Amino acid sequence: MTATVLVATAGQGILRSNDDGKTWHRLGLEEAIEFDGIVRALAVDQTNPARIYAGADAGLCISDDGGAHWHRPDSILNGQTVWSIAIDPKDASVLYAGTGAPSRAAIFKSTDAGQTWTKLPPDIPEFCSGVNRPRLLTICVDPEDSRNVWFGIEEGGAWRSRDAGDSWTRIDGPGSAIRNSDIHAIVVLPATGDKPKTTLILTVNAVYVSEDDGQTWDGKLSRERFDGLYYTRTVTQIAKPDGDLLMAIGDGTPGSRTRIYRSADRGYEWAEMQLTTPPNSTFWALGVHPAQPDVVYAGTKYGHLYRSSDGGHRWVKEWREFSEITAVAWTPFEAPLVAHAQSTH
Repeated sequence: MTATVLVATAGQGILRSNDDGKTWHRLGLEEAIEFDGIVRALAVDQTNPARIYAGADAGLCISDDGGAHWHRPDSILNGQTVWSIAIDPKDASVLYAGTGAPSRAAIFKSTDAGQTWTKLPPDIPEFCSGVNRPRLLTICVDPEDSRNVWFGIEEGGAWRSRDAGDSWTRIDGPGSAIRNSDIHAIVVLPATGDKPKTTLILTVNAVYVSEDDGQTWDGKLSRERFDGLYYTRTVTQIAKPDGDLLMAIGDGTPGSRTRIYRSADRGYEWAEMQLTTPPNSTFWALGVHPAQPDVVYAGTKYGHLYRSSDGGHRWVKEWREFSEITAVAWTPFEAPLVAHAQSTH
């Protein structure tokens, strides 16, 4: 297929392939992201497949050629570590970005496609009991209502805005069905046919589902459902209308036992998918795109990359292994990648 796959890592920047993974290219020496830098997040503009956003230790970086080259606008995010990025599905010029360790955890908003940013409330504590400095791991914009925005913090709770980020309410904690403050992923599924809008929140050890816009939650502990695996890492929807959900889970971080599960009923029941070779650590990241919904990538904490060509039912490990994988994305745009000159020394 005509596409570019991007693998974000902690220590090798972003590795990219435009030939279905046959060859991989490092970042150049004069890019806004260091070739051996830390990149925590990737987001592809669905309206412009050449435009990619990356959250790095240098700040928020942008590519307009499918990840071949990067620039970093002068903004308040420069020098902060960006852990999460979300693009408004109804307006691609509106973005949210979340920062975290070693930076102070905070959420920011841009209304000009990442050129300038405004810090939003709330003020998140600098330290927490679980991970010392918290990280804002997940942001989700409701695909039906752009005013409805969610974010989750590792050891800092689940937060919701009903006014596009102007104000926020914390929804976990005492009196809530969601009692664990270690939030790993949030996804909102639009209403389709006879199925209502559905919201999923993944804590470190459980999956919560709501069909009434967060008023009530159906929650189940992961260890009791997934063969003793508790470390509920991330979830994504196959990129097509009412697509199934895929979830990555393991026995810890980095972990030694991990699986990918699939749900056809919006998060209530899950079935284990087939892995052709054993992964070396917990699955950490999933990458999808509506251009080819059945093509999905998954990366493990310790650098194994898997690909599925049937919507997540069967997974095959790619030949290339990476350093720590933090995010995976692909775009139906063939980036103009050029191999580095070989050293003679």
